[in-house]
Amino acid sequence: MSNVLDLVDQTFFRVERAAAVTNLIQCVWVYNRAVDLDSLRQFHQHLQLGRLSRRIERSPLPFGRHRWVSPSDQSDLEIVERPRPREQFDAWLGEQANTPLDAECGPGWHLAVLPFTDGGAGVSLVASHCLTDGVGLCEALADAACGHDNGINWPAAGSRPWWRAVREDARQTMRDIPDIDRAVVAAGRFCWRNRGSAKSAGPAPAPTAGADESVTLPTATIFVDADQWDARAEHLGGTSNTLFAALAARLAQRVGRVATDGSVTLTMAINQRTAGDTRANAITNVDFTVDPAPAATDLRAIRAAIKQALIRSQEEPDERWTLLPLVPLVPEPLGKRWVGAATNSAASVGASNIGAVNPAVNRPDGTDADRFVMRSSSPSLRISRTVSTRRTNCNSIFRAS
Repeated sequence: MSNVLDLVDQTFFRVERAAAVTNLIQCVWVYNRAVDLDSLRQFHQHLQLGRLSRRIERSPLPFGRHRWVSPSDQSDLEIVERPRPREQFDAWLGEQANTPLDAECGPGWHLAVLPFTDGGAGVSLVASHCLTDGVGLCEALADAACGHDNGINWPAAGSRPWWRAVREDARQTMRDIPDIDRAVVAAGRFCWRNRGSAKSAGPAPAPTAGADESVTLPTATIFVDADQWDARAEHLGGTSNTLFAALAARLAQRVGRVATDGSVTLTMAINQRTAGDTRANAITNVDFTVDPAPAATDLRAIRAAIKQALIRSQEEPDERWTLLPLVPLVPEPLGKRWVGAATNSAASVGASNIGAVNPAVNRPDGTDADRFVMRSSSPSLRISRTVSTRRTNCNSIFRAS
């Protein structure tokens, strides 16, 4: 099995390095009783041997493909000795989200448990998005809860001598040349079609003044009965996924994330993970524009828009993905210049629906937790003090099945 990073995963990694931002996925379990610590330790041990047991090793070539390797060390299970009131749980989760993680140097993930003063407990797992996406993380959690290990023995970090690494990575680049050639042609077509965009957009804004500062994006967690959700979606002429997209569109409308005609452009992540898939981010995106106004009473238009977007993605692959072979060739010093282009989408609102998950995901100590939440986070996000930012994302997990 090849340990060469998929181009999407290498792009995720390089974009994070260029932007100095670590994107995380945080899983949260709430128990209304004490957690079985022995079982939680076993869960942690299986995670150490499972899908998360890897890190990224850079190629010695500036244009080379990076590779997966086994981590030399992993973080210990953190058991908070001093219980806290439940009211402080959100603050503690924020502290956990700020745990230093690094997909290259490690650790790439961290598991912790906080006892509550009323006898309950909360559990947090934070993982680098460079190691996995939401679906992949759910598979890793289910495997660990069931006592299954990954069985993939990645090469040890630093196991390749320098000369061998240069030779192998140069050969990999040679194998990638046909894809690189196609990406160059696609880039040329893209620039030609958008040659008037730069002129119409006007001159670039002057550099902003003032030091960068950290920002914390507001989040909210809402629990909805899955049967009621599905019933409402059917009543409005849609599906569970359609209702989720409609909710994202209405939220965008409420915060003013709309075009001049009142429409909202959504981007939806599409899972492409297959059996035995070793990719960290096995996804693609589709963009579509909807009118949020009738979303609360009729989902048929949004359902049709999603269907057409999915058909279009099969017939006309997104050009952003066809350009990926060029990513390893971009010099590091230009990283901050291309990071915006690499992540830019016509869409302004993200709607990431994981769907139904394995019930074992909800059993980190071997028994069902009373609540389970998965959310994304960018704790190291920084913006210029003189620049405002608006970001709308909608993330969800539906019923376990």
